[in-house]
Amino acid sequence: MSFDRLGVIGGGAWGTALAQVGASGGRDVLLWARETDVVDSINASNENKVFLPGSKLDPRVRATGDLADLADCDAWLVVTPAQHMRAVLEVAPSVGRPLILCSKGIEEHSGAMLHRVAAEACPSAPIAVLSGPTFAHEVAAGLPTAVTLAAEDAAFAEALRERIARPTFRVYLSDDVAGAEIGGAVKNVLAIACGVVDGKGLGQNARAALIARGFAEMTRFGLANGAKRETLVGLSGLGDLVLTCSSTSSRNFSLGKAIGEGRSAAELMSNRKTVAEGAFTAPVLARLAEQMKIDMPVVAAVAKLLSGGAGVDQVLQELLSRPPRPEAH
Repeated sequence: MSFDRLGVIGGGAWGTALAQVGASGGRDVLLWARETDVVDSINASNENKVFLPGSKLDPRVRATGDLADLADCDAWLVVTPAQHMRAVLEVAPSVGRPLILCSKGIEEHSGAMLHRVAAEACPSAPIAVLSGPTFAHEVAAGLPTAVTLAAEDAAFAEALRERIARPTFRVYLSDDVAGAEIGGAVKNVLAIACGVVDGKGLGQNARAALIARGFAEMTRFGLANGAKRETLVGLSGLGDLVLTCSSTSSRNFSLGKAIGEGRSAAELMSNRKTVAEGAFTAPVLARLAEQMKIDMPVVAAVAKLLSGGAGVDQVLQELLSRPPRPEAH
């Protein structure tokens, strides 16, 4: 099993960075982007000036606006926004081509994890999940990064690792597909909460407490949905949570920060150039937690805040007035 020529579906910052990783071994990568200006920019100047300006790409990264051009690729890195993955895969020329899912989220209308969405859209395709603490601009620059690659088929996962791993892009294998996805989805919602704390000026103590209690929520949800505890405490869970909750390089943290500073959530989400996936994940995650009777107060608070059901001060007061309980709960 070999994956010489990779296709990347999605021309945002993360898709572009992954294309750079795939090309750094001296092999061709074809990136599909919906935006004509992204395609033109990559092909004319070896740079995605729209979503990843300043990062020069390997000349072996080429771009196309026609999904049919990816038919000759050996495997696809799927980096579309989570809410568009199903629609894109349903019209892509798959024929059982291996899929490496690199987006993070939960499908809003169905409540399905993305590996379920991909399996329904492409029933015969082998599926892996790539997740972990990754800011796109650092990956594109070749700075040290470590990720989790999860697949049920160990031989499939090992072949993928051999194709994409680099000295500065370390790939750790797992068979816990659900755990890798849950960590990536839940941390986006928690990053919004941490951004709100920062925007309100509540201090580092509050942010650290929120990360810890948020991780407890991630763990409860993950274990209830078949994830392994070791996955949740690894790169795709705790590692990604710490990164995303600590920097304005995170779109989700930046969204929360702006809300904490007094801006309208509706206005911010309608005007954003890039997608903060946590804004779409929060309501469906809160719904699933309620249906499964999983206690996730931070997630519920973020969902309420984004829906306009309450202001920042009210949501914070509700969280702070919750009765104390043993830390293990």
